[in-house]
Amino acid sequence: MVSNQVASTHDTIAAIATASGAGGIGVVRVSGPLASDIAHQILGHCPAPRHAAYLSFLQADGSLIDRGIALYFPNPHSYTGEDVLELQAHGGTALMQLLLARCIECGARHAQAGEFTQRAYLNDKIDLAQAEAVADLINAATAEAARSAVRSLSGEFSQAVQTLLQQLVDLRLYVEACLDFPEEDIDFITQGRVLEKLQANQVALQTIFHQAKQGALLREGMNVVLIGQPNVGKSSLLNALSGEELAIVTPIAGTTRDTIKSAIQIEGVPLHVIDTAGLRDTDDTVEQVGIARTWKALETAHVALLLVDAQHGIGALENQILQKLPPPVKKVWVHNKIDVSRETSHVETRDFDQHVFLSAKTGDGIAYLKKTLLDLIGYQPSGEGVFMARARHLQALQLVDEHLTQAMQQMHAAELLAEELRRAQEALGQITGEFTPDDLLGEIFSRFCIGK
Repeated sequence: MVSNQVASTHDTIAAIATASGAGGIGVVRVSGPLASDIAHQILGHCPAPRHAAYLSFLQADGSLIDRGIALYFPNPHSYTGEDVLELQAHGGTALMQLLLARCIECGARHAQAGEFTQRAYLNDKIDLAQAEAVADLINAATAEAARSAVRSLSGEFSQAVQTLLQQLVDLRLYVEACLDFPEEDIDFITQGRVLEKLQANQVALQTIFHQAKQGALLREGMNVVLIGQPNVGKSSLLNALSGEELAIVTPIAGTTRDTIKSAIQIEGVPLHVIDTAGLRDTDDTVEQVGIARTWKALETAHVALLLVDAQHGIGALENQILQKLPPPVKKVWVHNKIDVSRETSHVETRDFDQHVFLSAKTGDGIAYLKKTLLDLIGYQPSGEGVFMARARHLQALQLVDEHLTQAMQQMHAAELLAEELRRAQEALGQITGEFTPDDLLGEIFSRFCIGK
């Protein structure tokens, strides 16, 4: 278990907190016991707590670096829980580096990636799920993803987890207390409605899991690969989905010779769409390389859109392609060019596979395809109550479910029941950081940007 205490002799860190490159305003952040001393050296005095002061930022020889806004937040009322100094200056790249170098000269050291947020976590300002939400909010690719990250950062996800965690702790304590009275002729398990409470816990767990899974889709999105024979309209479909002319479209077979990646969104879910070279036998060396990359792209795909010409339907070559698809990849048959075959756009199910009839050229039926994709990955675009979540959160929740299921099968043995409850508690505590290994913490915070 990670200790949530920070040594009082911890060193002071500094970093540029704003994005790299020139900007109207740039921020250098300092956190640690020397923050006040660094303020005196650079500003001449330490500003009043939580009051913005317009001051000169000075070099050691008294020369001017810049004039800007200084803010001082004494511990524990700061983002990190330590003394924090923020210097807001003009956002020139060279100027920011000068100001950071001055902070280092005054006794701070360069902050590591995610170190400010890591200190906030270690000082109990936020839990681990909230800390991860900071990075997720910064990296959110869609408005829906940003809203979900804000909900997690505000503590909604953590509160739901903590409520369930406390229920598990109370139930575990009751069962373990029963173990202290083995001679008593009383059925404590039945009397305490343990099974009923376990079932209620599983219902609550499934609600959290559903909300977290929706958030994970908003965070991760899905990889969609367009495959099919040459000239069936893969590039046209990519352009129709993205709303931009990203791929070259010509009536000449083999126009696309390499993979073309495009990031789009459907109902707030990021889609990483890859247009690939048409699959066919060819002597063209360049096209052969493109075809090889098509199969490579399928290795990381969540969904494969198998395009066919609506006039010709699914033939021998399409079935050969189908046989080569990696088993985990979900598939949707897209019957394109209904504007030529004079069919109406619609969706139908054949042998458990979804078939979407559309025209990439006119856009007729594109809405059907978008809905089919969302349904295939289980996303429900409600937005309400969705938490930003990561793969590790889902894995932890699944582990909790497994232990609760095992617990219900151990109602006759209080010792085994208590052990399963302990394991469920430990798995759930990994989400907020109560039972998280140090090496996992290092990996999580190393993925943050510098200055956050």
